Amino acid sequence: MASGKIQSGPIDGDTEITLGLLNAVQESSAVTQRSMANDLGIALGLANAYLKRCVRKGYIKVSQIPPNRYAYYLTPHGFSEKSRLTAEYLSSSFTFFRRARAQCEADLDRCTARGWTRVALAGASELAEIATLCAAERAVTLVGLIDPPHVDRRGEGRAGGRYAGLPVADDPASLEDHDAVLITDLRDPQGVYEWLSAIMPDERLMTPPLLGVRRDHPKPEPEAGP
Repeated sequence: MASGKIQSGPIDGDTEITLGLLNAVQESSAVTQRSMANDLGIALGLANAYLKRCVRKGYIKVSQIPPNRYAYYLTPHGFSEKSRLTAEYLSSSFTFFRRARAQCEADLDRCTARGWTRVALAGASELAEIATLCAAERAVTLVGLIDPPHVDRRGEGRAGGRYAGLPVADDPASLEDHDAVLITDLRDPQGVYEWLSAIMPDERLMTPPLLGVRRDHPKPEPEAGP
């Protein structure tokens, strides 16, 4: 999403406001509470309350800058939460299927262009199901689905079973040989990316843009004032 203001959709107002604030802070550390409130269409007091909650949860850090102004920065935890909320928003949006299909197609085409014809998915979700449809129309073989052990899926897509017709494993090494991994997790896409990038070449990880995954490490933010 390009701006702090997000479109209305089938998502609860609490999530919408939080995501809007995180988007606004990511775009500009000099954003003000008043401008955030105006962009989101909420009262200034409500924006202040949500901002304080984001600070308390460790999503945003505050630094005082003269004269009597504040700068806001997303923490690494804030970037991760923004990624999760963005995926949650998109999964409940009517635009999800269209975006997901186009982005999965682009990533799979990128794989074939590099000669990577054996691909694994990472994360049981609607995105994984869409990816299987896209792969069926391409010269790509999906070897299975990786179910990251640290992600709570409430019993869905557990290792040893099958999901979307694919065998499920909790370790990439347990699947057949594969050339690349397409991340399809919607619960914690940033965490899944970081987990996989620590055990396999980063260039072989495909991350659809809609997941909001940051492939670079956030720069340290200035310490908040007293």
